[in-house]
Amino acid sequence: MAEMSAQATAKDDNVLIDVRNLKMHFPVTQGIMFQRVVGLVKAVDDVSFRVYRGETLGLVGESGCGKTTTGRCILQLTRPTSGEIRFEGQDITQLDEKKLREVRRKIQVIFQDPYSSLNPRMTIGQIIGEGPSVHKITTTRTENQDRVKDLLALAGLPTNLHSRYPHELSGGQRQRVGIARALSMNPSFIVCDEAVSALDVSIQAQIINLLEDLQERFGLTYLFIAHDLSVVRHISDRVAVMYLGHIAELTESRRLYREPLHPYTQALLSAVPIPDPVAESEREHIILRGEVPSPLNPPSGCVFHPRCPIATDQCKLEVPKFEEKQPGHWVACHHALSQRNLEAMGAVSSGN
Repeated sequence: MAEMSAQATAKDDNVLIDVRNLKMHFPVTQGIMFQRVVGLVKAVDDVSFRVYRGETLGLVGESGCGKTTTGRCILQLTRPTSGEIRFEGQDITQLDEKKLREVRRKIQVIFQDPYSSLNPRMTIGQIIGEGPSVHKITTTRTENQDRVKDLLALAGLPTNLHSRYPHELSGGQRQRVGIARALSMNPSFIVCDEAVSALDVSIQAQIINLLEDLQERFGLTYLFIAHDLSVVRHISDRVAVMYLGHIAELTESRRLYREPLHPYTQALLSAVPIPDPVAESEREHIILRGEVPSPLNPPSGCVFHPRCPIATDQCKLEVPKFEEKQPGHWVACHHALSQRNLEAMGAVSSGN
């Protein structure tokens, strides 16, 4: 018991980001002059998870599930409605702008769209060098230019691109500039918000390999937000699956793909194509009924129950606890199923 307690303490000490009961509700107003709140869009609703130093946590889910909003709250680009976001033990939601500015040096972001995330009126050198200059990481023009060239080389780009403008670069090159810009602040944590989804498949692989190399070299920690389960499987140590503002399942990457416990995760994985045509033709596909409900009026109980093939009356009435069903495997489901039930689930779902 003492040994297990020591291991748990060591793991707690290794936490870089600790998100606790995070909520982000956007008010819906009515009226022109005298606006009144008529509802709330519950984009993120009571989400909790940890990110450990040096790891990559994948955050996946359908469009509109709240994964990007979660990332923006961590970056403090959006102030959450409630909850805590602890970075290195400090709740950054309570910081004023001056103290938050110091923290932002350590928390950076790589945006989804390499075409709109770079200022078209600035050269590549100005884009990458702006942060170090503002935060006094570099103090002279020559030092700043040298740093820009070093960062371009780290991102796999020719150093002579510093005088070019974004429109002169390809999509893959622009995303590498975005990576160099994130690295310019010497961060310990980077939010990759759909960082490869706008790129060709061949370029995606190059960017993912670059991110992995940089992580190993500088000890970086990533929150990798994506909807492509194949990409997440390649880069992530652990994976969190979101649905309608809630985390449905969170566990080690290999375990999630080998034995998912939540019906939603199982449905997502059944839709991922397998390269082997024989195996692909023989496996069961889970077809979910209906559409994703609106976050403006989410279902009672478990938010997934209107589409779940194994939902019961309990699911309609009670919100499932997000709890550890197996060591390191967290699930929010009253009737979490193992992989051996997947075929049966597919048969039930196909009959609906």
